[in-house]
Amino acid sequence: MEEPAENLSSDLVELHRWRMSDLDALEQAICESLDHLMPWMPWAAGHGRQPTVDFLTWSQEEWEARQGFHYAITSDAAVIGSCSLNRRIGAGGLDIGYWLHPQSTGRGLATMATAALVRQGFRMTGVDHLEIHHDAANPASGAVARRLGFTEIERSQAPEGPVAPGEVGIDVVWRMTADQWNTRTTAR
Repeated sequence: MEEPAENLSSDLVELHRWRMSDLDALEQAICESLDHLMPWMPWAAGHGRQPTVDFLTWSQEEWEARQGFHYAITSDAAVIGSCSLNRRIGAGGLDIGYWLHPQSTGRGLATMATAALVRQGFRMTGVDHLEIHHDAANPASGAVARRLGFTEIERSQAPEGPVAPGEVGIDVVWRMTADQWNTRTTAR
């Protein structure tokens, strides 16, 4: 498979490919989450309607170019966050990113959404590993990786230093190989 499905599900979350028709729901989720996002997401500082339109346009272009696959995370039909599979870590790999509305944290929903991405990522042609990258000051992102069985493979000084107010400038990289995922899923 060249690209993942446009709609995914995992336990209590549904994921769907971002569309321009999601503009109002995404705008609302971001606005309600700004205090939660600003420490970790550099783009949050410049948030506004036009950057949200630009993100949705870029998401469409990325999907068509098969470089990034960006999804709305929904629960009970409400947009509660965003996640993605990205081709930015080299051949054979995809990077996973995610964020949730603060009212949706602490319930395992990010883990559920990420699990759906992992399943799809390993079904894609030529993908043999997935990675999650986050700043060392953001242990919640690392907890998602740990719960899913990713292995921490590196901590290094970020070349650009901290890029968001909550960061310390130390990149943490977690990796899972297709073999690890297959072993984990067959053991269940």
